[in-house]
Amino acid sequence: MQAQHYDAVVIGSGQGGNPLARALAEAGRKTAIIEREHVGGTCINEGCTPTKTMVASAKTAYIGGRSADYGVHDGPVAVDMHEVRRRKQAIVDSFRGSNEKRIEASEGLDLIDGEASFTGPRSLVVRTNDGETFEIGADNVFINVGARPANPPIEGLDSVQALNSTSIMELDELPEHLLVLGGSYVGLEFAQMFRRFGSEVTVVQRGGQLMGREDADIAEAVAAIMREDGIEVLLDTQTLRAAQDEHGKILLTVDTSEGERTLEGSHLLVAAGRPPNTETLDLDAAGIEMDKRGFIKTNDRLETSASGVYALGDVKGGPAFTHISYEDFRIISTNLLEGGSATIADRLVPYTMFIDPQLGRIGLSEQEARAKGRDVLVAKMPMSYVARAIEMDETRGFMKAVVEAETEQILGCAVLGIEGGEIMAMIQIAMMGNLPYTVLRDAVFAHPTLAESLNTLFSTIEQR
Repeated sequence: MQAQHYDAVVIGSGQGGNPLARALAEAGRKTAIIEREHVGGTCINEGCTPTKTMVASAKTAYIGGRSADYGVHDGPVAVDMHEVRRRKQAIVDSFRGSNEKRIEASEGLDLIDGEASFTGPRSLVVRTNDGETFEIGADNVFINVGARPANPPIEGLDSVQALNSTSIMELDELPEHLLVLGGSYVGLEFAQMFRRFGSEVTVVQRGGQLMGREDADIAEAVAAIMREDGIEVLLDTQTLRAAQDEHGKILLTVDTSEGERTLEGSHLLVAAGRPPNTETLDLDAAGIEMDKRGFIKTNDRLETSASGVYALGDVKGGPAFTHISYEDFRIISTNLLEGGSATIADRLVPYTMFIDPQLGRIGLSEQEARAKGRDVLVAKMPMSYVARAIEMDETRGFMKAVVEAETEQILGCAVLGIEGGEIMAMIQIAMMGNLPYTVLRDAVFAHPTLAESLNTLFSTIEQR
């Protein structure tokens, strides 16, 4: 059977692959999008959408539990995990269905349910979910297959009933004691979420601080918030072995600064890294280079080592965020369909960790700026100085911005506080417009809003 030929084939229907496939089809290019599991990729099905839906449920339980602090007295809070899961799944199904409808409505775009692997440069074999196998070729191939949870190499870990960031959201029961292996963004969101649902929670972090990429003062403040919420946080703790006893209890043997210790929990969440989904693509057959971890190497235009083949989203390594995947789509679309010359070089990478209070980050941290030899000034202010935060009784955390001394340009910020992601975005807009920090310091913002905190934050520079 002769291979079917397309102008473009997109492997993976994530938040970069979907809009790219539709844009190519709308431009008159005969396009196929191949998806082996769920349309929408990680974000809609296992990432942003379901986790932030459950974070909202946990926040509601938390506020309900402290309603007396606001002068509102009610009965004890009860969490029904079945209802939490049902609500989460309804929103996921709605978002996924909307994506599927947009693909189906796109003329010149074929959705193929199956798994693809390369047989040569820009040629693929597809094994459909119905058991059919066929070959296709394309002028251009775009790889958007994402990444997945995986277990670190710990003795006995593969023999216990461990949860990952996907399976933990399918629990109909509340863990009595959740052990979380990994103290980074994913692990901390789930740790606080389940603590607020009512579980005992222990976080095991191999490094000396949570979230190794953040400044130490940010990491210390987050650890303090976790502990204040009743979460046990173990730093500088190496997991040696994992086992499960005859009653189903999870046993983790860990090495701490005070010696060996055995942790006992009802459930274990492994949140310690996400390798790329490249193992079944047979990239060698296409001459596509990978790094030592299996991520696809690209240049600043997202071109791989194989002519006509591109990679976008998490599979290329680097920042693993939905908005970065979507920006990858825009770069490829600009260059291929509009004759542009867009690149990923020097782009700002904002992100928000949805613990409560949120951590919003953009640009250089203080640590990164000083490592680059930049002459910087630091603005820093506790959220307890913010009138709106006081009125809402949400004063945990602080705001921090890094400014270049000579130019007065904002190099980056971290906002650990109520709606930290939204405040960070305001600073990002100023950075995009190349505004000196004094513009935010002297601006007139409505009172009482969180935005007006920027007046006070940037005034702290003058007080140093």
